[in-house]
Amino acid sequence: MKLLIINGYVIDPSQGVNTGRNLLIEDGRLAGLFDVSEPAPADAEVLDATGLIVAPGFIDLHVHLREPGQEYKETIASGAAAAVAGGWTSVCAMPNTDPINDSPAVTRFIIEQGQRANLANVFPIGSITKGGEGRELAEMGEMKRAGIVAVSDDGRPVPSAGMMRRAMEYASGFDLPVVDHCEDRSLAAGGVMHEGRWSLVLGLKGMPATAEEVDAIRDCALAKLTGARVHLAHVSTRGALDAVRRAKEMGLQVTCEAAPHHWTLSDEAVKTYDTNNKMSPPLRSQDHIEALLEGLSDGTIDAIATDHAPHHADEKALEFDQAPFGITGLETAIGLAFELVHQGVITLERLVELCSTKPAKIFGLTERGTLAKGAWADVTLLDPQFQWTFDVSASKSKSRNSPFTGRSMTGAAVATIVGGRIVYLHPDFSRLTRLRTNAATR
Repeated sequence: MKLLIINGYVIDPSQGVNTGRNLLIEDGRLAGLFDVSEPAPADAEVLDATGLIVAPGFIDLHVHLREPGQEYKETIASGAAAAVAGGWTSVCAMPNTDPINDSPAVTRFIIEQGQRANLANVFPIGSITKGGEGRELAEMGEMKRAGIVAVSDDGRPVPSAGMMRRAMEYASGFDLPVVDHCEDRSLAAGGVMHEGRWSLVLGLKGMPATAEEVDAIRDCALAKLTGARVHLAHVSTRGALDAVRRAKEMGLQVTCEAAPHHWTLSDEAVKTYDTNNKMSPPLRSQDHIEALLEGLSDGTIDAIATDHAPHHADEKALEFDQAPFGITGLETAIGLAFELVHQGVITLERLVELCSTKPAKIFGLTERGTLAKGAWADVTLLDPQFQWTFDVSASKSKSRNSPFTGRSMTGAAVATIVGGRIVYLHPDFSRLTRLRTNAATR
């Protein structure tokens, strides 16, 4: 099967391409970029992308798909459906399922369920320690052979520097990046929001920024000691970003990601006691938001990731102190990221780099994050001017825990192509010409 995307504006940082081109896909692979004046193959189906950005498929390094064990919150199939509706062609699934993904059997199950869903690519992340308990290293080599792309105890920070050092040394032997949720729980224990003015006003126990920063500094120091590839998940504080910035200046293999809610909402949002504003790390104060915007602009932050964390409505209906941390994010992240573009914080090319090129490089996802000839035909089509309002009741996810319902946005993914198949077309996007055979247009 051949698919030709015509009249689009191609942005591919991996090749330095930023211009109008046609893109040919054949048998699930990219067959090349061509000048818009070149004739189309006679046997190709055509997708007219006039006015759209054609980008390498977007890759989310941080999602919670809940399967196995918590299918009432999300399944791999429903999570993958939400992913492609949001413009993500690939998602990397965190291991805090039930059972924890600390064995090749669970890894294979996740991969098989992703293949069965046949929507987004699903790449499992294995647990650093057995059961995610921080006491004994999991069998990383066996999980790597089964298909994991990284290791993490996300949701349960690795508690000691000694264990994290051993994890980094062990993971390096298998060329696996170590992903850490930076949180010193001796400082953050019992906290439910950012420690600051609003936690005092609201009478809620705070989680100090220092709790994240201490672990970030520790991880960067251990990256220097071990030479490991270290990726800091959902950074949310100025101090953590400063630690990453210094590590990069020293040439260490340290990267980090930011989630849209952390630059979009501040801790003031918690004043309504809406549990959809409860997440970990928590929403921070304005100074930390400004630091994130600086990091996104100057290159300190390497990737945008959603930290998609679905929860059942009954769980989020509890009192703020008792409700679980986390929100959904797969369907809102790109719209929120476009706000950065329209505000002049980042360019369109930087947006593609943050959501595609860099994530592929961080987790070593070869032949993805690029539109180079021969690579997998994963493509995200974007309209920077498309105006829409997020309606959580129409979400593809099984859960509805989003603080962004009713939010109007400008810019969205309007088509998602995985392995050469169009797996999502935005239903309200009338300007996007649907598939037709080239012969029928003559």
